[in-house]
Amino acid sequence: MSTCCTGRKPNILLLGIDSLRADHMSCYGYPLNTTPHMDKLAAEATLFEHAISAHIPTTSGYSNMLTGMDCFGTSVVALRHRGGLRDGVKTLAEILRENGYTATCVGFTGNPASRGFDTYLDFSGWGAEKDGKSPKAENLNAVAIPELKRLAEQDQPFLLFLRHMDPHTPYLPPAPFERIFYHGDECDPANESMEPVMTFKPFCDYFAAWLPVGCSDKDYVVAQYDGAVAYMDSAIQAIFTSLEKLGIEDETIVVITSDHGETLYDHDCWFDHHGMYDCTLHVPLIIKYPGKVPAGKRITGYNQHKDLVPTLLELTGIETPGHEFDGKSLMDMMRGEAASHETEIYITECTWMRKHGWRTPEWKLMVALEPDFHFKPPVELYNLVQDPEEYTNLADTYPDVVACLKGRMEAWIARREAETGAANPMLTQGDWHGYEGVGPFTSSQQAYDTLHIGDPGQAARLQAEARK
Repeated sequence: MSTCCTGRKPNILLLGIDSLRADHMSCYGYPLNTTPHMDKLAAEATLFEHAISAHIPTTSGYSNMLTGMDCFGTSVVALRHRGGLRDGVKTLAEILRENGYTATCVGFTGNPASRGFDTYLDFSGWGAEKDGKSPKAENLNAVAIPELKRLAEQDQPFLLFLRHMDPHTPYLPPAPFERIFYHGDECDPANESMEPVMTFKPFCDYFAAWLPVGCSDKDYVVAQYDGAVAYMDSAIQAIFTSLEKLGIEDETIVVITSDHGETLYDHDCWFDHHGMYDCTLHVPLIIKYPGKVPAGKRITGYNQHKDLVPTLLELTGIETPGHEFDGKSLMDMMRGEAASHETEIYITECTWMRKHGWRTPEWKLMVALEPDFHFKPPVELYNLVQDPEEYTNLADTYPDVVACLKGRMEAWIARREAETGAANPMLTQGDWHGYEGVGPFTSSQQAYDTLHIGDPGQAARLQAEARK
């Protein structure tokens, strides 16, 4: 069945894959074959090589993705955001429903941008089974595939948003995926690479709750992440097959993206998604729509989450008179009319640290708004061309570059404050860390002693049971 023949608007299948870093996907050049099924879809789609999640982590990332707005447009920057979206902002689900769509959301509630769906379905995306593994993606399929069939039988076009919880921590892919990228001894006593991880007080109890007793090799944990990516990829193929079997593949826009990437053993931000390094900011974006989106095209220009909603609305032919977006449709890049969208990007993080910065194709500036629990310097500057992994801080070496980038960032902030009539949301977060009455941290030591995730009692109990 063809959309152009029926006149019906296309369906939208939006896959938000939590914590998926683009550079660990084989279609983005990763040397391990982690995503063969998504690679196949990418060959029939347009792949954007430089998609940026400018405002991390999850809460703000999805808010940008599902509204077409930046952090000033949504007012959302913090993981533990309080309240809703900025007045007047509509979500993708709300806009589509106003234009004849029905909308279902799987595994995504409580976020400011999760507003407006007709149906909310949940699945078990946390914790582990009795074997210690977590079949998150299969749990999602058990809910999502029947819902996809139900939506396909309706007369209305639909939006189906799936929030995948692989490869988000804990990395517990079922067999055989936990060993396909690792063949060593994860408990080798001669390997001490996990010592700094397991002695990091804020996170050590969380890690102890799911890592093997005596785990000493950081490469094992990275392999679990890669295994979770491969496991998720294999499960997603069942969804792609369902589209084909239901006969709606050609009339469905498929989008693959992520709210943010992941820090693995990078920058001391172990196995989490904080730190404004590119491993966290760089996300996949793949869009497939036969006949409307170029197949097999790779675009090197920059884009951000805020560009997705305008893109989908152009593809569906929906206009929103009087409703302006901060992002713009990516169709001009797909048609070859533009090489890139904004190349200088305001970036923010309000997860376990509160920082903001300015990213250009050559430089990355990060400025702490309060001391962080990793005891990092208040200003970091990286040359992304010469040092793409961001390990050589040049802030003291090039103070003129720091001043220039700060000036550009502050000018952009001032312009957005004037346009929205609101203060920079990064400056109005209060107890963003979840500790009432503490306010901004005054020292890194205070942050280190205060912040914590995980239950020390549970961690000790699980480790003791595993030793038996």
